This record gives sequence, structure tokens and C-alpha cells, in this order.
Amino acid sequence: MPASHHYAVPRSLAAVPFRGLSKRVAPILATIALSVACGDPNPSGNSAATPPPGASLVIADTLYVNGMIITMNDKAPRAEALALHNGIIIAIGTSEAVIPHQGPETEVVDLGGKTLLPGFVDAHSHFAGVGMQAISANLLPAPDGAVNSIPELQDAMRDFIATSPTVAKYGVAIGFNYDDSQLIEQRHPTRHELDAVSTELPILVMHQSGHLAVYNSKALEMVDMGPQTPDPPGGVIEREADGKTPSGVMQENAHFMLVYQLVPKFEGEDYVALFQAGQQSYIANGFTTVQEGKTDLATLEKLPDMAANGAFSVDIVCYADLKSLADHPLIHGPLMSSEYTSGFRIGGVKITLDGSPQGKTAWFSEPYLVPPVGQSSDYAGYAAMTDEEALELLELAYSNDWQLLAHTNGDAAIDQLIRVVQQAQKSVPDKVRRDVMIHGQFLRQDQVPELKRLGLFPALYPMHTFYWGDWHRDSVAGPARAQNISPTGWLRDAGIPFTIHSDAPVTFPNSMRILDSAVNRTTRSGAVLGASHRVDPLTALKAMTLWAAYQHGEESTKGSLEVGKQADLVVLDGDPTKVPSRSIKDIKVLQTINDGKTIFIAP
Repeated sequence: MPASHHYAVPRSLAAVPFRGLSKRVAPILATIALSVACGDPNPSGNSAATPPPGASLVIADTLYVNGMIITMNDKAPRAEALALHNGIIIAIGTSEAVIPHQGPETEVVDLGGKTLLPGFVDAHSHFAGVGMQAISANLLPAPDGAVNSIPELQDAMRDFIATSPTVAKYGVAIGFNYDDSQLIEQRHPTRHELDAVSTELPILVMHQSGHLAVYNSKALEMVDMGPQTPDPPGGVIEREADGKTPSGVMQENAHFMLVYQLVPKFEGEDYVALFQAGQQSYIANGFTTVQEGKTDLATLEKLPDMAANGAFSVDIVCYADLKSLADHPLIHGPLMSSEYTSGFRIGGVKITLDGSPQGKTAWFSEPYLVPPVGQSSDYAGYAAMTDEEALELLELAYSNDWQLLAHTNGDAAIDQLIRVVQQAQKSVPDKVRRDVMIHGQFLRQDQVPELKRLGLFPALYPMHTFYWGDWHRDSVAGPARAQNISPTGWLRDAGIPFTIHSDAPVTFPNSMRILDSAVNRTTRSGAVLGASHRVDPLTALKAMTLWAAYQHGEESTKGSLEVGKQADLVVLDGDPTKVPSRSIKDIKVLQTINDGKTIFIAP
């Protein structure tokens, strides 16, 4: 083990009167800072056994000892022991330095050689969607589900309709995460195939990308969708052979304008159950901060009250859908803040500039290798909005000092983001910003310097290397372009920090699969896709902890194990930096601790 190190209180904490800190945190940091100021012989921030006059030794609520502690702090990457008080780290370093913080009531946790890390910070997902997934029919293919053909999809929906209390109560059947790229038929189901399940119930089944869905005839009837309905801007209504009648498959804005009309208006207790079911998926995977990455109206209005009533045990940061919620009073109110209220805050806003590469709606500068049915050989996807529309939204965000997330998968959408950010920064100058490019799947190498120049933070999605790597290589983009999906290697070489994510519920928020995908980049077939973009385990862990905290503007309180930071922790049964890289996906989360409190223990 590397030589242990005693962490110093950050200069900023010792020098300022703890503005913006909670009443719980400020006195603890003040005591530690006083110890340093009074000449503590251990000027590290870890209280010594005999404190100097005028300083008091902070007694720990909990001590963690006898484990592999990975700190995410480059100055001291490993430690032997960790002490917490009132949800804050008060000492970390050698056992000799930390043990003096033990008192008669201190709980001493023997890690037994297990690995302790900062709690994972979710860089991008959809918290509400994970809750919806938990109460919907599971249409995932192997290895996460059992739907590998359209008949299996139909059977899954029949079983769900027969057994789901949600269907019985609300009269609509929702399936989540079918994947045409993995179905034997290699196509989307149609409304007729869903009609074979039921013609009396409205049925919608959502594509794993979240950017498409299939609706049965009853659902289309309920939303007045017919042959005369035009394609909306930024969306496509797929048609049958007559070129007019909707097939049931809705792409992008055609899907988004329908789905909220059919998703049930859940009653209060059902909303609580939905979100708590989703939360369980995150905490079982070691996440202590969770993102709601494109918040709709119903979710935005429910989450604050639920948080105030103690419904959540993690911190939730949401980003409102700017296009539909620009005037909503909540995003203009005090919850739009860098501080949490009852574990909830609105961190900023989200815009969507294109669609899904696996669904073949992402916007490319070059055509798809195999165009979708009905499209010509020069089909390259399409934009979700014009430059003028995007610029108007960016300027609105900038003028309100709202952090901006921008969904971009195809390289043409990234070009658009670069163009409009450059214009918006000129029209609304002199602001401190931390804009985030979400996904960046087909980021080109020539675009990397532009991200750096404009300060665009990249949140990448290497999970695609496993789930859709073969599909991208053989159908979406071809071998050359597919090698460079989620190009973490280019960012590493350019010295640009980045994050990695699950985009749940597109995939489960499986922290070890997220880590594995960035380290190994293996496809379903076992091929390595883009070997030059593989990163070492510690870099990938930073992309899930310290850099993810930075992305959210929370690096001073989260993301690494240092004195004064929030005690968000995860215990693993293996050390991702030591096990063979192919074994990373098999590591198990044993315990999740948020704010010093244990919120998950593995069965």
C-alpha cells in the first residue's frame, strides 16, 4: 500500500466563515479549522490525540478500519482508516492518526479487507424513468431480460396485463426497453402485433433508447393519431405501406407528444412507491447522488414535496426540460440552487438536440451504414430543433445563470451545440458556466479542442460498447466510426476530465457495468471496440466520483474522501484497481452510506 497521508483542511474552509454550509456541517469544520489554526502538531486536518489549548478533539460517530480505502485524492490515493462525525469526514489517513477520534460511543466498523470508496455520483440518468421502469413490463433482451423476439414481447405484455395492479387501476399497459437490434426479427413491432395482445387496453412499449415507442390501435385512437396527422418538427410518424396510416412506431417528438397523454396520472401513494422503487436500484449499486436528467412537469412538481416528507435517502439533483418548462415558477424559485433542500435541488436545465444512434434517429454528418426501412441511402438522422431555436434556449439559460445539459449523440448535433454555445457566450458574456455535453457518442476528434475552448464538460456513455457496440459496427456507423464511440481516450489525452453514466432506465444503473465498459470496451460478442479509448480503473472511478461531483458543481463537498466532505461512501467486495479487469463487472456492492447513514446493505 502506498504511504498513507494526513489530509489537510482545504484552505478555503479554514479561511472563510462557512457561508452556505448547513448548521450541521459548519461547527464541525470550524472545530477542525481551529485545531489547525491553534498549531496542531498534525497540521493535516486529522485531530491529534492531544489537541492544543483552545481546540477540542472531535469524537467520531463511526470509524472505518482494516480495509482498502481509495480516496480519489491524487495527493494521497490510499488510506488505512476513516472517521466520521455527524455525516462529515473528520479524519482520514493512517490508523495511528485516526484512532484517537474514537470515543466510548464510537461505532468501529471492521471492513475485513473490503474496499471503501466515495459514493458514486450519477452523471446522467432519469430518476423518474427508473421508477416507471420498476412498475412496467420488463422487455429487455438478454442479459438483463428475456425478450429476444416479438412473440416473447407479446407474451411479456400479456403476463404483465394479467398480473399488474397498475394496469388494473389505471387502465393502460406500459412496457419498457424492447430493443429492435436484439430482436430476432431485427425490426420494431407494429400496432397490429400489439393489437394481438389487446384491442381494449391502450398499450405502449418503449424502445430501450427512450427515443421511440410503439403504440397499439387503441392508444393511437385515444390520442387522435391517424392518417391525416402530420409529422411534428423533430419527429417521425412511421407509416404503413399506403404511406399514410401510422404503423404504431413513433420517433422522437412524435413519441414525446403522445407519451405524456397516456402515462397515468398517478395518485400520491403510487407516486411515492414508484420513486422509492427506482431509488432502490440506485442505492443497491452504490449511488449516493442521483440525477433526474430531463424533468417533466409532473415530476418537477412532485419531487420537492416528496423530498420534504423524507421519501428519499439519496441526494437528488434535477434538470428541468427547458423547452417545455421555461416559464415554470419552480425553476425561477429558490430550489434552483447549488444547495440542497431536504436532499433535493434543481441543478439547471436540459435541452435535446438529436435522438438515439441505436434507434437510428441521432443526427450524423455522414449517412447511416444501413438506413432504417423506408429511408434512402443518404439518410443521416435529423435535428430535434433548428439553430435558432437552440440559441434562444441557450440564451435564456445563460441570462438566468442556469447550468445547461445538452443531449447530443451524433456528431452533427455536437457541431450544432458548438455553434450555438459559441454564439450564446458572445451574446451573454462574462458568466461562469459549466455546460455539459450529454452522451457525445459520436464525438469527432476535431471537436475535442472545441469542447475545451468553450468549456463544455463531456459526460460520455461507454456502456454502448457492450449493449450496442456490435450493432453500431455492423448497422449504425460501420467499423471505423464505431471504434470511436464515447471516445474517452481522446479526452484523456487532451487532459479533459469527463464522466461516464448509465442513462438509466436505458440501461440499469449498474455501477460495475458502467466501470467495466470504460475499462474494457467489450461488445456482446466479446470483441474490443476502440482499444485506444480504454482507460485504467482509477480514471474510470474518478469519472464516477470526483469528476461527476465536479460536473454538478459539488466537488467541494463530494466525490473524494477528504476532511470536511460529506460522508458518502460505498463498500465493495473487491478492489476495482487490483482485480483482473475482466472481473470488474462481477464486483458486488456490499453497503451504501449517504451522509454518514447506511442506506443499503446487500442481502
